[in-house]
Amino acid sequence: QVQLVESGGRLVQAGMSLRLSCEDIGHTPSDYAMGWFRQAPGEDREFVAATSWRDINTRYADSVKGRFTISRDNAKRMVYLQMNSLNSEDTAIYYCAQAYGLGPFSSPDEYNYWGQGTQVSVSS
Repeated sequence: QVQLVESGGRLVQAGMSLRLSCEDIGHTPSDYAMGWFRQAPGEDREFVAATSWRDINTRYADSVKGRFTISRDNAKRMVYLQMNSLNSEDTAIYYCAQAYGLGPFSSPDEYNYWGQGTQVSVSS
């Protein structure tokens, strides 16, 4: 059973940086893509960033392109989201997700497993 555990979310001021981590605990498919999504209060869950199995290909939402970077360490079963130049619109619960297949995938329907989320709050 795949279990994803996110960490690193907290309250920060606008303009600051934050790095989120996601640990994959448990059985892992041989090939899988990873992604980050977020959900703000009253909003639908939206795609943020995704990476393919071997971290060769990545995909970003336009709203975070140039500010956020997704990376992964397969040996440690970790995926990261480096977030720079944060602003109040980045405030949300951030979710890590895992999908069978090479990816990267931007649709939440492609993902098979989800973490519980970590709260990121950005004060202006």
